[in-house]
Amino acid sequence: MTTSSVEGTFTLSRHASSLALSGRVLMAAIFLISGIGKLASPAATMGYIASAGLPLPQVALAVAILVEVVGGIALVLGYRTRLVATVLALFCLATAASFHTAFGDQNQFIHFFKNLTMAGGFLQIVAFGPGAISLDARRQRPGRISAAVS
Repeated sequence: MTTSSVEGTFTLSRHASSLALSGRVLMAAIFLISGIGKLASPAATMGYIASAGLPLPQVALAVAILVEVVGGIALVLGYRTRLVATVLALFCLATAASFHTAFGDQNQFIHFFKNLTMAGGFLQIVAFGPGAISLDARRQRPGRISAAVS
């Protein structure tokens, strides 16, 4: 990456597309692993949701699996990336507030700020987009006919 002190502009390096893809994959990995874990052990997850005092653990489980697995896959593919990143950022904030507020427990303290950090990463994706290696970029290339552009 380079910056121009004369112009004050920021120019992305020639590796920006690969870095954007790598960032999306790394951000999605924890959600895919977590969502698959919830599919493998739904009773334990519903118990954890119930222990946090949240209503309707079955519904919360279904929503979490949907957000984590479908959102994770969509993020890797770069499909409707800004919308998906927004949902995942909100999910991170909600889980931080719902499950990780026992700040006297250092592990929970770390998880709380990990979730805030991930939300910040997702907001970066919302702000700067998915990069050129994405389904979103493919749909928006000039000369392509697209039924819907997000």
